[in-house]
Amino acid sequence: MTSKITTSQTIGPFPHEAWRWATELTAQVNSSAPTVTVKGVLFDGAGVPINDGWVETWMPQSAALESAQAIPGFRRIPTNDAGEFALQITRPAQAEAGEPVAFVTVFARGLVKHQFSAVFLEDDATLAQSTILEQVPAARRASLIARKQADGSYVWNIHMQGPTETVFFDYL
Repeated sequence: MTSKITTSQTIGPFPHEAWRWATELTAQVNSSAPTVTVKGVLFDGAGVPINDGWVETWMPQSAALESAQAIPGFRRIPTNDAGEFALQITRPAQAEAGEPVAFVTVFARGLVKHQFSAVFLEDDATLAQSTILEQVPAARRASLIARKQADGSYVWNIHMQGPTETVFFDYL
């Protein structure tokens, strides 16, 4: 009997081994441009940290600044035992007004299909010009904004469900 399970139905037990190559190629940033760290925790619907998830980012505006990277503008980071992740993000000097600092894809156990989101930095002076944030109800926009910390890093937690659920997008 052939299994009818597809790869989009679960990330299974394999990603930490199978996707290691991309983690190793993208974890360290090789760029002369300034970088920021966006860190957080991936939570399930019950508020429990997801210790076997993955966070991927695509930063099209940073790709040109990372020509020495194996995969410019891309990061793939697994969550640790506490559900934590940390992304090193290159910041272009002249970013497009209102664009997120990164487009995000989340993979986690129990997801039938990976989820798409975006993260913005709270001190981005062009947030009010964002056509992406404009599409999100005002009460939910905060779920897409990383908060600056005293050490210069940003914190952005991802909530898969619940009252503080992160906004996820459908791409058609």
